[in-house]
Amino acid sequence: MELDVSDFKTLFLNGLTKKAAGSRKRIVLPESDDDRVLQAGARVLQTGAADIVFLGETEQIAQSAKRLHLDLDAAEIVSLHDDEKLARYTAKLVELRSHKGMDEATARETLKDVSFFGTMMIVCGDADGMVSGAAHTTAHTIRPALQLIKTQPGVKLVSGAFLMVFDDHFDLYADCAVTISPDAAQLADIAVVSAKTAAQFGLEPKVTMLSYSTLDSGSGPLVDLVREATAKARAAAPELSIDGPLQFDAAVVESVAAQKAPHSPVAGQTNTFIFPDLNSGNITYKAVQRTSGALAVGPILQGLNAPVNDLSRGATVDDISNTIVITAIQAQG
Repeated sequence: MELDVSDFKTLFLNGLTKKAAGSRKRIVLPESDDDRVLQAGARVLQTGAADIVFLGETEQIAQSAKRLHLDLDAAEIVSLHDDEKLARYTAKLVELRSHKGMDEATARETLKDVSFFGTMMIVCGDADGMVSGAAHTTAHTIRPALQLIKTQPGVKLVSGAFLMVFDDHFDLYADCAVTISPDAAQLADIAVVSAKTAAQFGLEPKVTMLSYSTLDSGSGPLVDLVREATAKARAAAPELSIDGPLQFDAAVVESVAAQKAPHSPVAGQTNTFIFPDLNSGNITYKAVQRTSGALAVGPILQGLNAPVNDLSRGATVDDISNTIVITAIQAQG
């Protein structure tokens, strides 16, 4: 089927919605006092992409829904003062964090924080994922997940990826959000988990470990880091199509790849780009987004046992609804 390139972004997002709706998951939104979050939740409910849980009070949310002309009848509303849930979450939190000095009184105080409460909903099976950060910092959103949900077996750290949607295709960029200066083992870990994320969203991952040098053409500590990380990623996932170090042009342009890396399994056809540090990753995704008109969907937090995704405090309703859909797909496993 040939696609009109002008429609690709719309078709891509519609495809994500359809995938999420195929096995609906329950996503908790802790920031029900933010109009954007309510509007995004209403949109997701309308499309059927996920079941929505708002943390907050029924009367307050109903008043906001009326003011915003939103239909939130299908949403579940959970109060932070729900006695039954507080009892279960308090007991579980003490169980999980007693080695850090957590007692019942401290647990109850901790659960006044919407991020901890929402995270405990996931831990206790009352939600499948969480989206937060429209009104809170990244650390506020992620810290409870790191403490309570933790990383998947074999995964060393949480990293952040973006789906970069162009007029006729999409790619994955990582890590553009979390790890400032990864060592070789961490960079390899980011590559392997990014490939899994790429596959989850429909790509056959072809992974490039980016550098200012291609293969053996250059040397120095930064190139050596990427070379070592590539070897570690290959050892960890022998089935993975991966190469590095490669320059960006060798990764994406077939004619350049033919000159610089003619025997590479991914040069000229890369769709999963691993940046050597947060500085280069964050700069590049924003530069590409702002100069090419690409749609940047994310950040998608990778490596947790259950999905928790962080929003920019400047997030639009579109950003939030897209992140909810992404989180629902991640929760499908």
